[in-house]
Amino acid sequence: MRPQQLQAFLTVAQTRHFTHAAEELGVTQPSLSKQIQALETELGAALLTRSRGRIELTDAGHTLLPHARRITAAHAAARADIDDVLAVRAGHLRLGATPSLCSWLIAPLLTRYRDAHPGVTVTLTEDGSGPLAGHLAAGDLDLAFTAGDTGADPSLHVQPLLAEALVVASAAHLPPLTRQAYIGLPQLREQAFVLPAHGYDLRDLTITTCEAAGFTPRTGVDGGATDAVASLVEAGLGIALLPAMIAAGHPGLRATPLAPPGASRTIALASRREAPLTKAAQAFAACLEEHLTDLHAWGRLPEGMRAV
Repeated sequence: MRPQQLQAFLTVAQTRHFTHAAEELGVTQPSLSKQIQALETELGAALLTRSRGRIELTDAGHTLLPHARRITAAHAAARADIDDVLAVRAGHLRLGATPSLCSWLIAPLLTRYRDAHPGVTVTLTEDGSGPLAGHLAAGDLDLAFTAGDTGADPSLHVQPLLAEALVVASAAHLPPLTRQAYIGLPQLREQAFVLPAHGYDLRDLTITTCEAAGFTPRTGVDGGATDAVASLVEAGLGIALLPAMIAAGHPGLRATPLAPPGASRTIALASRREAPLTKAAQAFAACLEEHLTDLHAWGRLPEGMRAV
């Protein structure tokens, strides 16, 4: 039973007149009659009879009537819901982000997105870049903000957004690591490092950056998210390579720039290469582009951050 056939039946049942029903539906009377006949053939029962020049429902017609109303109502509701999704008046966005991005980027960005699309619900998953890339590849996320190198997975499309400078973070209450404006990586050889937990890009970036300078970082404390690492460094338990923005947000830290060429990480927006973005995700990507353009134009990018 096609929805058009059921709507034709309902309109005839309401008007009790084929000509009036055809006019209301915007079809010809022969076309309307064919739809009713096709419906009767499929059901194997007559639905309408002519009695004294008036259309009447048969017993089968009376039986079908409430079902036809429910089906056409459900069809109309489904169409309306789909139209809302296509117009981004409804829908669901599954977003992933690293903890260091949630405070300065994600919160104001989601505020902007919600203002433009209040009917869309958002689920935010906070994790390291490695796990987020895995969730994205598995289809559990629509989009993910990653930091570091996630371009090795061929199933992901990674769009670089920002470059974030790293600094050497140490406890402000302890003697400075150097009296110079910059510090070279080899000078950190004997220092104990607070390393982020496995799965966080800063852990891998710290290790590879130090190894490129000729040494493996000596571990003082191993494990923790970015804010936890900052707090452990504040307590004097070691040093860490941290984004300049994160270090600036902790008054108990001393941030020493690395000697040129320094080190940085890339913040990117990742999506599945073979899966088309939902309308909600497309709208979010457009909102992100506007947001970053405004931050750059207004000079409001955080310390150590630049567009790429």
